Amino acid sequence: MNVIFPLLVLSAFALGAVRQLGLWGSDAGTMERLAKAIVDDAGQSVVLAIGLAGMMALFLGLMKIAEAGGLLHLVARLLRAPMIRLFPSVPPAHPAMGAMILNIGSNVLGLGNAATPFGIRAMQHLDALNPLKGTATNAMVLFLAINTSSVTLLPTTVIALRAAAGSADPAGIIPTTLFATLCSTAVAISLAKACETFSPVAGGSLPTPPLLSSSPAPALGAPGPSVACSEEEASAPQAAATPAALSPWVSGLLVAAVLGVIPAMLIWGAVIGPWIIPALVAGLVTFGAVRRVRVYEAFIEGAGDGFQIAVRIIPYLIAILVAVGMLRASGLLDLVIQPIGVITAPFGLPAEGLLMGLLRALSGSGAFAYLASLLNDPAIGPDSYTGYLVSTIQGSTETTFYVLAVYFGAVGVQRMRHAVFVGIAADAAGVAASVLICSLLHGG
Repeated sequence: MNVIFPLLVLSAFALGAVRQLGLWGSDAGTMERLAKAIVDDAGQSVVLAIGLAGMMALFLGLMKIAEAGGLLHLVARLLRAPMIRLFPSVPPAHPAMGAMILNIGSNVLGLGNAATPFGIRAMQHLDALNPLKGTATNAMVLFLAINTSSVTLLPTTVIALRAAAGSADPAGIIPTTLFATLCSTAVAISLAKACETFSPVAGGSLPTPPLLSSSPAPALGAPGPSVACSEEEASAPQAAATPAALSPWVSGLLVAAVLGVIPAMLIWGAVIGPWIIPALVAGLVTFGAVRRVRVYEAFIEGAGDGFQIAVRIIPYLIAILVAVGMLRASGLLDLVIQPIGVITAPFGLPAEGLLMGLLRALSGSGAFAYLASLLNDPAIGPDSYTGYLVSTIQGSTETTFYVLAVYFGAVGVQRMRHAVFVGIAADAAGVAASVLICSLLHGG
């Protein structure tokens, strides 16, 4: 974003100056429109954040109840059996396995604050199994491929943003996001496994040192190597024992139920849609109560975190909304979007969706702010095809370059091997799947 933000601002100013001076496409009112856009969009970003604060507080409060009730560990138990098959080089009882399972389980539930520290801890444990320091093992690459394309059941922050933007069906992206992430995860795993065959380093298949494979898994909250992370990440658990697997028939039923969401929403979406948010609130509160969670206190704690997040994103919203506003006022956005849209629109991918996919891979905060600007644009809105598409892309792809930099940087890995290729391919698959499912459900 240190390159993208000034590029957007200076490009808009340059074109505005050229038009104002009559050097190309004379328009004496360009600079006046630029000034108005800067002031209006800076103020609108604060209004948007205030409106978003309530929804963020609600959903993060509910997710805190779920986390305190052990829903994360239930998902982790569901994932244990396939994880053992995917990572044969990692001993099942090794702490790396437990941390990876909890990281992926956190992403499935949309608990990003918990996912990052679990992921960093998993990379530290995987590096302990690494026979060639500084080079990514097959297990590391596969783990990050799954991490950047993880199946998502509840894209809570996107649902909150859609609700704040006045969507009639904020949770309507649940089936589209689930479908897109299933596709991107399948592509990520397939490519990562295929690339291992052509890789010159087979670190993931080397035998594990006995002392490492037999070392006991530390308990939640156990101390580990120091890693730079954000304040909320530092307060989250950083290691975990490997959760016990669920019985095969229970796992099969749960997987079938999850996969059944997509056709059910396709057939009965208009009937089911209005039930999702009320049922989610009632269901998570009931789950917490049954699990003997102090439901009110857990909700208040999570809601407080949600409010703080809404406040923290104000600078990001100001930056991206002002930049996009300048692009619109100068006419540069139309110059860029129209030719791109002519090429991609027939395939169900308007220029806004393409830009969203590119920005999502580069900057999570920038993509979130851009999504907010699109959903609050009267010409687009949250319930249009484009609104559903960009919401699905935001919920089903990850900030790939950031994830690779942070996770590999935490363990000093410089040779990433095929990790970048797999991550980009998974992002592309997520965007393509988003286009497909949104075209089927909402008409492209």
